[in-house]
Amino acid sequence: MDASFRASMNQAPPLIGHNVVTSDIALTEAVIRHASADVVDDLTLLGVEAGTAEAREHGMLANQHHPELTPYDRYGNRIDEVAFHPSWHWLMERGIGHGLAAAPWESDAEHAHVRRAAGFFAWSQTEPGHGCPISMTYAAVPALRADDAIAKEWTPLLASRRYDPGVRARTDKVGALAGMGMTEKQGGSDVRANVTQARPTSEDGFYTLHGHKWFTSAPMNDLFLVLAQTDGGVTCFVVPRVLADGTRNQLDVVRLKDKLGNRSNASSELEFDGTVAQRLGDEGRGVRTIIEMVAATRLDCVLGSASLRRRALAEASWHVSHRSAFGGRLVDKPLMQNVIADLAVESEAATALALRLAAAVDRPGDAHEAALRRLALPLAKFWVCKRTPFMVAEALECLGGNGYVEESGMPLLFRESPLNSIWEGSGNVNALDVLRALTREPEVLEAWISEVGAARGADHRLDRAVDDTLALLGDVAGLEVGARRLAGQMAACLQGSLLVRFGTPEVADAFCASRLGTTFNGTFGTLPGGDLRAIVDRTTPVL
Repeated sequence: MDASFRASMNQAPPLIGHNVVTSDIALTEAVIRHASADVVDDLTLLGVEAGTAEAREHGMLANQHHPELTPYDRYGNRIDEVAFHPSWHWLMERGIGHGLAAAPWESDAEHAHVRRAAGFFAWSQTEPGHGCPISMTYAAVPALRADDAIAKEWTPLLASRRYDPGVRARTDKVGALAGMGMTEKQGGSDVRANVTQARPTSEDGFYTLHGHKWFTSAPMNDLFLVLAQTDGGVTCFVVPRVLADGTRNQLDVVRLKDKLGNRSNASSELEFDGTVAQRLGDEGRGVRTIIEMVAATRLDCVLGSASLRRRALAEASWHVSHRSAFGGRLVDKPLMQNVIADLAVESEAATALALRLAAAVDRPGDAHEAALRRLALPLAKFWVCKRTPFMVAEALECLGGNGYVEESGMPLLFRESPLNSIWEGSGNVNALDVLRALTREPEVLEAWISEVGAARGADHRLDRAVDDTLALLGDVAGLEVGARRLAGQMAACLQGSLLVRFGTPEVADAFCASRLGTTFNGTFGTLPGGDLRAIVDRTTPVL
């Protein structure tokens, strides 16, 4: 169907052929703010490829054809292999080739993590499920640094830009992927309730694992960071898929999870029965050892949710710009402008906060950045991920019935939208983590006050919101019942500060008037006024 005929039928053309990076003004502004225009230029080819019809098709196919588990080969040998559709491998090859796995940890570039974050944000809009193994691979490196020898063995492969799938020994591969196994069915987020046992062998630092893991994504990855009980308590271990001599480790995939979304990605239950593992860090320090991996995957949860928001917003704004109803284009209707502008404000706030957190990773020796990252990660993980399903649902509704059919891609986004709020600690876990940080680490509150204080005096609504939030902190230890409220307010103040300082006046005013106002009810399309058309024009993709 050519464009003129489609227009005569009042159907919007598919959103293809745009540059996902350069057509996103909020993203490019954030990258330039925290890095440089050269980083934007470096991501241009990624943006072009992410916006192609080919990428869109591969994303749909990877979700239509789910991973398949083969426990045994034809001779009855246990192999526990998962087969993926070719579209999955197409997406993985390009994602890793663009340096979105662990490449920043081996890079000498000044803004390597901002570049990677922006690339992950843009590329994930092709299909979110394959971002999971890429994210875990990125996140594994800081945890592996608890043991220099292990880190030297694995980091170059994890940081490789070459996708090398297949069950083979580390020495036979040019690239590797990492996974994580923390949760068990009796404990969930309470990993200290884990019952998987680690028994030391005669070789120093090596153990055998015996137990069950309830949720381990990407079971075809090359190594896993796993928690298990030793005599000293919960301890972290590195579990290779294949041992050094080339034999397969005893790692049984019980089944693949049948999930609401994220269906292109294989999430599994694993059984350990004599599985060889190498201790990472000291016995009894497993949570502290693996927490760096958790922090990095939490950042990717924020980036992933912000990416879903942007893709949903782009589809909605594109549709209403090409669809007519009641005598005119939808985008020219005042109420639709309010909806799209409100969605845009929500998306820009998430993008600004996610890239700010990525910038903190690029400055590991800065005490302020480290303290801000410690507090702002769970804040952002709670607030951005929690609100994403509401935003994606509203964006879907902008397409009407067209948005409810699978071909639009919107149902895929909607099914994916709750995931990042659950992965790496649900809403309650992150809200309580905020309280824990405030109680135990006074420097994190100082970092938050300094960050939001940089916008002091620029907007009276932001100033009032910050003061109201500080008033809640009179008794942090007794705030558990209100932890969600506190986390939401602190996150919104951070977003408001970033938009007031760096955003356009229209977006900053709309955010402060709605998210920080006394009448905020969470419903999209209720902005009190302002230059809504400017916000809509700013956010609509241009081919």
